[in-house]
Amino acid sequence: MRQEPAPLTRHLRVRQERGHTVLELRGEIDLAAATEIAPHLDRETSRRAARVVIDLSRIEFFDCSGLRLLYRARSRVLDRDGQLLLVCAHPLTLRVLRITGLSRLLPPQPTLDAALEQPEAASGSV
Repeated sequence: MRQEPAPLTRHLRVRQERGHTVLELRGEIDLAAATEIAPHLDRETSRRAARVVIDLSRIEFFDCSGLRLLYRARSRVLDRDGQLLLVCAHPLTLRVLRITGLSRLLPPQPTLDAALEQPEAASGSV
């Protein structure tokens, strides 16, 4: 039985899975949550050649503050020759990702397993 890691914040859990660091965002991701999450996200995306998955499967709300987190994480990981993958299946969040064009830069996968099965070249490296 896999034990769930303790949250770093009310909105973030971080764990290792198949050689990737998984950042699981939870609840409402708004300005207050993004401010709480950002230092942890920066720490996890600061390593050279980091392999990171941002999992949005447990979010309830996602605004432009969350989009900024995703774009910042993508930029930081790619600047350090890493890989960033995104998990998202929520229709409204997917719509926001499509409308803003972020889904072209960081193609969302429907599940964590699907993301972890992606080849390295399939990450948000366009």
